[in-house]
Amino acid sequence: RFVPKRMVPFSFPLSKCALWDPVPMGDVIGAHITYYRNPRLSLLEKTLRLAYRHAKQNEKKPFSCFLLGTLAADEDGEGITLTIDRFDPGRDI
Repeated sequence: RFVPKRMVPFSFPLSKCALWDPVPMGDVIGAHITYYRNPRLSLLEKTLRLAYRHAKQNEKKPFSCFLLGTLAADEDGEGITLTIDRFDPGRDI
């Protein structure tokens, strides 16, 4: 699969003593969440409308906010579902 160029390999801090050989072995693999699973996004209409209304009323562009939800594996184990069900406008302070 395609691995974006912005992804970087794992690295560990330098130490005087290592419990394993730090030389890379084997092929490079991607550790992205969509590499092995089929993602699905579920967004409640109420949450989307609240975020849209807040964006229209906000004078600062761009502004920051939070969309909160849950991440769960599907029953068959083949996919993951991100359910966004809350909107938090954050604080200006």
